[in-house]
Amino acid sequence: MMQTHKNPVYEYVHSADQDAATPVHHPVVVVGAGPVGMAAGLDAAAQGIPAVILDDNNTVSIGSRAVCYAKRALEILDRLGCGQRMVDKGITWNLGKVFFQEDQVYSFNLLPESDHHRPAFINLQQYYLEEYMVDQIQQSENLQLRWKSRVTAVEEKGNRVEIRVETPEGEYSLTCDYLIVADGANSGIRKMMGLESSGQVFQDRFLIADVVMETDFPPERWFWFDPPFHKGGSTLLHRQADNVWRIDFQLGWDADPEEEKKPENVIPRLKAMLGEETQFELEWTSVYTFQCRRMEQFRHGRLFFVGDAAHQVSPFGARGANSGFQDTDNLLWKLKLVLDGKAPDALLDSYNTERVPAADENLLNSTRSTDFITPKSKVSHTFRDATLLLAEEYPFARNLVNSGRLSMPSVYHDSPLNTPDEASFDSAMAPGTPSTDAPVNDGDWFLQLISNNRFNGLYFCQTDGCLSREEQATLSALTENTEIPLTILVVGLSPDINQPVGVNPVTDPKDVLKHRFDGQPGTFYLFRPDQHIAARWRDLDQKKIETALNRATGQS
Repeated sequence: MMQTHKNPVYEYVHSADQDAATPVHHPVVVVGAGPVGMAAGLDAAAQGIPAVILDDNNTVSIGSRAVCYAKRALEILDRLGCGQRMVDKGITWNLGKVFFQEDQVYSFNLLPESDHHRPAFINLQQYYLEEYMVDQIQQSENLQLRWKSRVTAVEEKGNRVEIRVETPEGEYSLTCDYLIVADGANSGIRKMMGLESSGQVFQDRFLIADVVMETDFPPERWFWFDPPFHKGGSTLLHRQADNVWRIDFQLGWDADPEEEKKPENVIPRLKAMLGEETQFELEWTSVYTFQCRRMEQFRHGRLFFVGDAAHQVSPFGARGANSGFQDTDNLLWKLKLVLDGKAPDALLDSYNTERVPAADENLLNSTRSTDFITPKSKVSHTFRDATLLLAEEYPFARNLVNSGRLSMPSVYHDSPLNTPDEASFDSAMAPGTPSTDAPVNDGDWFLQLISNNRFNGLYFCQTDGCLSREEQATLSALTENTEIPLTILVVGLSPDINQPVGVNPVTDPKDVLKHRFDGQPGTFYLFRPDQHIAARWRDLDQKKIETALNRATGQS
């Protein structure tokens, strides 16, 4: 097999912590340097929390693995400093096509509206993302990544966690306020703590073949049900960087994984699909069996489980890494407030309250996708094929086709941190929803303006160009709150007028903000540091906003 990418090998570096007479303490320790673990570390650094990441390996992922990153993940990675490199290197796509046997059934656009900074999805090999994250970590002053450091013991002792770390030079101990567990689907720490992850193992196997070829296929997601080149199975094709194409073949439960991975068995499948004359080289192959399962709780005292360590889904729909990034995005701002004494420990329970339902939603969608792609009975197979035939002509049937419902950002509808609406809005930006984006000012984007790791407000002026004395007094009082810092963006305010500290005018050149937030004069939105909406009102009321801030920080 050829290789378009050579994995870096990172040096093991001796830490001064290993020489200390007693265990050195760190506010946060992360176990696992996959994408989700490194996202946790980078988010800690962005919040101003000193942190250490421990990993038992010394390189990035072998093979492309997770390749599909959704718009929300890119927005989170923007805040962590890696988003632009991802987009620059990755393959951008919004369009997907579904085929049944020899015919295209229909196509779909995942981002049909314009005026968003990031696309619906990009495809990029996981090893590139991990390299970008390592580079970003190396630029951080308060974040360390320690390779060849395997955690062998974990014990919670009162107000801290003590861990034992094995290195090429021997073992040493560390303590931390909070341990973030990101050591993957087969989490050693989960097993060490006697915690279980339960769910469903699907009796099917799929072959992944990363193929290097130059072709005029467009950068789209193509999914075939029962194609002529792979009768009775399903196949998925999409493009990655460096002219690498990811192709998945359904194999069936009885397939021998080791045999199926051999080039002499993979290449005939590829030639049947691509044509005998197509020139290609194998880059990487793997056979996987997938599971849909999760832990009952993601918080266990001072331990927080994130990513595959907490929940595991099938690869259909790109819900693995994308949901893991939302885990860390949800958790780290809360840890910051609690560590700083600005929020009670109870705020950390909301990580579990919000992310467990999000995991259940992903598990439900993933299970439904798997059931549709791999029907297990004659009746379900007949229903699946009938649905595909109808979908070619009838739009209602297309909603029933499930080739992997692609990852969407989680909405925390029932979060205790939300303040319910008391007025009507013609906008989907309800409490619990991650904020949409919009072009603002001269070349800026709204999500970039609220990527400051703090609470933000968005206010639409009552009077175009200026603030009344009452508005100025209320906004000044809100931004002068020393407990929970708040930055407020004001639409319709002239930049030439003196503003209260913490109040910034923002222009809405295409009225996209106004449209997407139903920004009638006097409307105010409150955003959490993870850009989810905490509350919204039709009037500017200091007491209501302060009460919502308290609620969003677990204080009421």
